[in-house]
Amino acid sequence: MRLSVVIPAYNEERLLGRCLASVAEAATELTRRGWAHEVIVCDNNSTDRTAAVARAGGARVVFEPVNQIARARNTGARAATGDWLLFLDADCVPAAALFAELAQVLSSGRVLGGGARVALENAPAEGRALTALWNLISRLTAWAPGGFLFCETAAFRALGGFNEELYVSEEIDFSRRLKHLARAQGRRVVILRRHPVLTSARKLHLYTPAELRAFTWQFVRRPLAVARDRAACPLWYDGRR
Repeated sequence: MRLSVVIPAYNEERLLGRCLASVAEAATELTRRGWAHEVIVCDNNSTDRTAAVARAGGARVVFEPVNQIARARNTGARAATGDWLLFLDADCVPAAALFAELAQVLSSGRVLGGGARVALENAPAEGRALTALWNLISRLTAWAPGGFLFCETAAFRALGGFNEELYVSEEIDFSRRLKHLARAQGRRVVILRRHPVLTSARKLHLYTPAELRAFTWQFVRRPLAVARDRAACPLWYDGRR
């Protein structure tokens, strides 16, 4: 078994090193089982030292010139050689226990893909509440978070990867399509719950409550139109880090 860890990264020199170190430590659970793995960082047209940090952390670096999360993930996946893909965000910190849980699920043969519960690091109370709500929705719908989404490589290729018409919520779109394929194959999409993936709460610190409310209101009113409009998604694309 071989797992390809794909990390899209735009100007992530501050947090990428910690992510890669945590992946290296967590991957000992794969090695212990005799599995191979690789780490691919897709440098999404960064203007900082993201690529250098990635190489120093032992990752293979590929380049995607169009600044879009879906494209960066797809570009990284095209370079992957594993039987399974795991998409991580550069501000995520997966634990060894989470990789052990992932390996157990992949070994079962009954699962086509899925995600994990999320925990926000140093989050204010409202951030923790929103995360709890997302975790409930994720568990009930089997929608995987973009910060930790895994699937069989053959399934990813059959589905055509992430939808490059979307600038946000591409992970939800992909999860919905993956669920349909899983049902057709008599398999499942699961959300791992025992060990959450830790991710930064930086958006809650970088943006004012008014900015966060404004985006949420627009997205609730016109989700597809907003998701297809890069300018309408500043929380991901205005460059704040």
